[in-house]
Amino acid sequence: MSDTFSTNALSRRSLLKSAGAGFGHLALSGLLAQAAASEQNPLGPKPPHIRAKAKRIIFIFMEGAISTPDAFEYKPELQKNAGKSGPGGTVLTPSKFKFKQYGQTGSWFSELLPKIASHADDLCWLRGLHTDTPAHPQAVVQLHTGSANAALTRPSMGAWLLYGLGTENQDLPGYITINPSPNFGGAVNYGSAFLPAHYQGTRINDQGFLPNLKPTAPEPLQRRQLDLIQAMNRDLKAKPGAPDPVDGIIQSYELAFRMQSKVPELLDISKEPQVVQEAYGIQPGPKGAFARQCLMARRLSEAGVRFVEICQSGWDHHTNLHDGMIGQCNLIDRPTSALLTDLGQRGLLDDTLVLFGSEFGRLPMAQGPDGRDHNITGYSMFLAGAGVKKGFSYGATDELGVRATEGQMHTNDLHATLLALMGLRHKELTYRYAGRPFRLTDVAGEVHEQIFV
Repeated sequence: MSDTFSTNALSRRSLLKSAGAGFGHLALSGLLAQAAASEQNPLGPKPPHIRAKAKRIIFIFMEGAISTPDAFEYKPELQKNAGKSGPGGTVLTPSKFKFKQYGQTGSWFSELLPKIASHADDLCWLRGLHTDTPAHPQAVVQLHTGSANAALTRPSMGAWLLYGLGTENQDLPGYITINPSPNFGGAVNYGSAFLPAHYQGTRINDQGFLPNLKPTAPEPLQRRQLDLIQAMNRDLKAKPGAPDPVDGIIQSYELAFRMQSKVPELLDISKEPQVVQEAYGIQPGPKGAFARQCLMARRLSEAGVRFVEICQSGWDHHTNLHDGMIGQCNLIDRPTSALLTDLGQRGLLDDTLVLFGSEFGRLPMAQGPDGRDHNITGYSMFLAGAGVKKGFSYGATDELGVRATEGQMHTNDLHATLLALMGLRHKELTYRYAGRPFRLTDVAGEVHEQIFV
């Protein structure tokens, strides 16, 4: 513990004034109310409901809907019927890109993703996904929170995981989102809604910048400032009718103080060996943003962060599909492959689950001269790592890739299955609010154990 504050050394008023310039900035936007109750820390590790197959998740989110018919959904019948009339009078349009099979499993990938394709025998495909709405804002929010109604904000998937399991590293946030898009729901996608605010995600960017983390006073003085503020907070907490968030404020300040020394070093990827940086394709500027996210995700997961999300936007190809897919896949293919390789080489895939996908897919019919419209009735994602079968394909769409016909998995089912892999029964992970219990899967959701090891 630090030295006790002495009013003889510095007046309360002057210390509070300097605290506003120094420690006050530690009240991070993603960490306000990062709480602990007086008897028990709600962010401390909690036992799962059932045996967990994974300890943490990395979600690689392709915002805007990656075109699965041009990436990893090869349909021979679509090739044969190119140019013919499709559903609703549309024109059936196969991909312009070459496809081939990879690995012992013979998984199909287009020429756009050769490095991810090299992991074909390690991936677990979900090929019968479907969701409720073709509108990006609602579909993105539903993927992240379980509800498509953005007006009735629900807690995000990462917030539910923290609520259910806590976090392993008490010096770091348990839930971090890197470069979250301001579009399609914005902060709702990593918020805690009616769950206590200490479960919300902490936002950083691909440069390792966390708002207001840099100290503006020497550590000993800052510690004394914090001791004073905490003493005042505890006095307030002891009074009848004290606001509920006071506990959270106390712990958020302590966590922020610890983070000042831990986080900058953790997010400094320049200290990684050159061979690792080259494997990820690290480079300065916007073209290296996704690569930096992937390397940060590995470092954060290795440090014990429970849920890390990385985001690559720009997949909404209603036009410019051909060139757009080439550009986007060039940005994500190498870093995604390097992340999977790096996690595997470090033994982290034994207890880390990777999820790769979008809010929905795209149709096998043309939209305009060079585009595809949204497909919510049948699309794919892949998993890799802890708890899921390697080289396994679960579910299928019809011969053209329009509708899920086997292994149909709704967004609620996806969430139930992910929670089960993390050791949580989705029907038991509830929080009472506004007079009734809520859960991530609402009143639906089935666990698809067919993909489990």
